[in-house]
Order: sequence, then structure tokens, then C-alpha cells
Amino acid sequence: MRDTRKVAIVTGSSSGVGAATVKLLASKGWNVVINYSRSYAAAQKAAGDCESLGAETLVYQANVAVDADCRGIVNGALKKWGRIDALINNAGTTKFVPHHQLDGLEKDDFFDLYGVNVVGPYQMVRACEQALRASGDAAVVNLASIAGLHGIGSSIAYAASKGALLTMTKSLARVMGPQIRVNAVCPGFIQGEWLEKGMGSEDYQKLKDHLETTAPLQATCTAENVAESIVNFIDGHSIVTGQAIILDGGQHLM
Repeated sequence: MRDTRKVAIVTGSSSGVGAATVKLLASKGWNVVINYSRSYAAAQKAAGDCESLGAETLVYQANVAVDADCRGIVNGALKKWGRIDALINNAGTTKFVPHHQLDGLEKDDFFDLYGVNVVGPYQMVRACEQALRASGDAAVVNLASIAGLHGIGSSIAYAASKGALLTMTKSLARVMGPQIRVNAVCPGFIQGEWLEKGMGSEDYQKLKDHLETTAPLQATCTAENVAESIVNFIDGHSIVTGQAIILDGGQHLM
């Protein structure tokens, strides 16, 4: 008998927020597609963690900037389970360049970031649309950033791409209802290896300490915090679409 459990595709889910999200969904009875671009071993570990929670998994290598890869992820999920109930556009990339160093970014840097951070989510939604509408109560969650709201973050190109993703979230929400809700989460500083590697350990720790001292909640995000908000948009908030929630311990209030 075909598994009747709901199915979620989570792009970029071999580590970080994506891995935390597939694990949380698995714990709540979902089957999950674990997408990776390079980290095969990490993707297999995430799959093992989900399977230990009772989920079925599909591990799929793909670059979301490539439309054929996006369609491949979707076709793989439909072949295995015959349904898709949620799409989490988590895959993302950046280039760390101080904002005042305008010569640090080239045209191709913008194209590369937009390809993954904006075009990729669009292509994934387009590829999933028919299956999501058939679900009847489907959700898309885009991983944006406070960078897209405030023009801060790892580079100007990154902030611009996340701003575009937020605008696209609203545009899609208007046309995907009533069967599909489209929302976004906007984390601030997220604890973890990805940010520490990009910033360098010393600058990473300084910023983390500063935020945890000055923000109203004196806290910064973990991957698990972000995953909880993503899953809340999927499993709850049945009347909410076109919204973006900020996850930064209140940093934006300062």
C-alpha cells in the first residue's frame, strides 16, 4: 500500500536549517526529499536521522538554479510517493564582501546569487505547482533573511537577492491560493558552521556576543529555531499567506 503520509521537499537540506527542518518534519510524520548539491555524506546522514524517526526519504542531488534539476526533484518525489504537500525553498548561497567594497562584487556574482536565491525558488514552485494544488492544503515556505528587509548581511548582492525573494513571496501568494499558502521566514544571525566559515571565527564570535548582549531577547537563532517557524507555517497558520516572519531575538527593534 502506498504511504499516505504527507511529503515535503526541502532544498539544500543536507545541513544547517534544511537538515533541522527535514528532521522536525520526520518527527511529525512526514516523508521528506533531502536535496543537496555537493555534500553527499551529509545528505545521507540527514536521511538516516529522518529514517530513524520513521520517515521515508529520497536523497536527490540537484542545483536549483538549473530548471531541469528542479523538475527532476519533483518528478522523483512524485514517482516515489505520488504527492507533494509542502515545498521549503531553503537552498541559498552568498559571497562575503563588506558593503563598502563595491569593487568586491562583479556582475556574475549577482547572477550566481540570484540564480540560487531567487530563480531557484521560482523554478521549484513552478515545477511543484500542479502537485501542490492537488494536495488541497499545501504550503510553500521561502527562507529569506533580515538582509532582504534591512539591506544588511554578507554582501549587497545577497541582501538584494533576499529582498527579491520577499517580493516574489507576495507575488506568488496572490496567485497560488486558495490551495497553496506562500510565506517566508527571515532569520537574522544563525548559529552554525556556514556563517562562522564565511565570516571567520573571530568576527563570528564577536558579532554573536554583541547580538546576545544587545538584542531584547539576548539570543540568536539556531537552525532548530528556524525549522520550528518553517514547520509552523506548514502545519499551522491555515489562514496566513504572503507573510514574512522575522527571527532575530528582537535585533531589528534596536
